[in-house]
Amino acid sequence: MIAADLAVTALDLADAVQARAAEEFVAGRADGTPFHRPAWLNAIERATGNRALMLAAVAPSGQIRGLLPLTHMKSRLFGQALVSSGFAVDGGIVTDDPRAAAALGAAAQDLARERGVASIELRGGPAPSGEWTLHEGSHLGFSRPIAADDEAELLAVPRKHRAELRKALANPALHVKVGRTDALIRDHYRVYAESVRNLGTPVFPAKLFRQVLEQFGEDADILAIYEGERPVSAVLTLYHGGRAMPFWGGGIADARRLRSNELMYYRLMGHGRARGMAIFDFGRSKTGSGQAAWKKSFGFDPVPLAYHSWSASGERRDINPNSPAYQRRVELWKKLPLPVANLIGPLIARGLG
Repeated sequence: MIAADLAVTALDLADAVQARAAEEFVAGRADGTPFHRPAWLNAIERATGNRALMLAAVAPSGQIRGLLPLTHMKSRLFGQALVSSGFAVDGGIVTDDPRAAAALGAAAQDLARERGVASIELRGGPAPSGEWTLHEGSHLGFSRPIAADDEAELLAVPRKHRAELRKALANPALHVKVGRTDALIRDHYRVYAESVRNLGTPVFPAKLFRQVLEQFGEDADILAIYEGERPVSAVLTLYHGGRAMPFWGGGIADARRLRSNELMYYRLMGHGRARGMAIFDFGRSKTGSGQAAWKKSFGFDPVPLAYHSWSASGERRDINPNSPAYQRRVELWKKLPLPVANLIGPLIARGLG
């Protein structure tokens, strides 16, 4: 695919030189995210079996002018799609050159046709030119600067939520652990699996969390809150471009009583500050959801997110748990015994992305 003096090519992420060039391009851009990195695509592929693809718009000099990371999602239940990026809340084309955006979008369409894939989903980034549909209003993003110190951070939390947080801070039984140890990884998965089961959502394979930690190295870690020896809240966080990005987090049923989720994110803000992060990126939530309301009550203002899609048939795959088609299944899932949910959940979740 050619666009004036730009050529679009598929990078070989198994080639260390090409993967490093892509990593450096993403690291050098303000609009680059962890979900644009080869590290993310490789982690997804190795943990879930969904193929990692990276399209690059390249100048005659060999300089990368734009990237489009893609995950080829395959599921018997949910169909196929090329997603940028799979299992992520962001992605899409990363470039400031409209020609590169157009060329990458067209190349993605060609790739979809070659692979027999009906649709493409871009979670952020500029709109490619051509037959792409803009989707706005379904999701909100939440981020704000990390305060200068713990006291300023506490005061940045609105009064009602701050009172809840103070209760957790005053609880001598609650304490925090941060790191990348096997014990923390196990405890995180135990807490996260219970949390998503209670929401009616299948849990991702445990291998996914291990692969993300392995691929990202020091750019990812786990913070967990314990009541004595019992893990009650835990979150896996990514660090990129001065942003702390809590990504997979949750709490057990007792977390609400203990206010341990409030404590977890407050301590994570301090941990992010100590790591030199300037922004706390709380990620996305569905518009009108309880999760969105909770983040707003924590002092984060919502910003509408824009996605783009293309489909050969005009239809998108439906993976929205709020869809009427899934409501009965969600309610049934909430009632499953946790061992059963953890056994069959990963088989389903690896196709959601």
